[in-house]
Amino acid sequence: MKVNGKWHYICFFFDAAKKIILSYRISPNRDTPLAIRAINDVLVKLKELPETLNFVVDGNPIYLLARLFFAQHNINFDVTQVIGLTNDDPISKEYRPLKQIIECLNRTFKRSYKTTNGFNSFNGSISFVTLFCTYFNFLRPHSSIEGRIPVVIPEFD
Repeated sequence: MKVNGKWHYICFFFDAAKKIILSYRISPNRDTPLAIRAINDVLVKLKELPETLNFVVDGNPIYLLARLFFAQHNINFDVTQVIGLTNDDPISKEYRPLKQIIECLNRTFKRSYKTTNGFNSFNGSISFVTLFCTYFNFLRPHSSIEGRIPVVIPEFD
């Protein structure tokens, strides 16, 4: 997304089972600190670190470096990288559906963002992404879960 005329990156982490966005971070750089902050947003939401926590990501090495950062602090999890657009290896074959889910989220976000023409401030971009994630998690029916909303708040019924 554009902020003050310059491209910025959004790092989404998504729970594929629950169909909710767990973390979103915006940064002028797609770098390891961005990945660390986004992963940390997910980790602090967990009551307990699961033994089999696995982040499925693209081929960017920032996620592997983030895993090393957390390992230095005795926080361990797996990172599985799905690389490319075809299933040329066993990992891609197994995890491609998860990558396709996040690509669908990216397309949904881009459709929403397209009409904005960017933002004049970083706070404006954060507000937009926050509202998008609120809509996505709490208000938007998802076809992948039979038209239901991922996070139901009884007061909204």
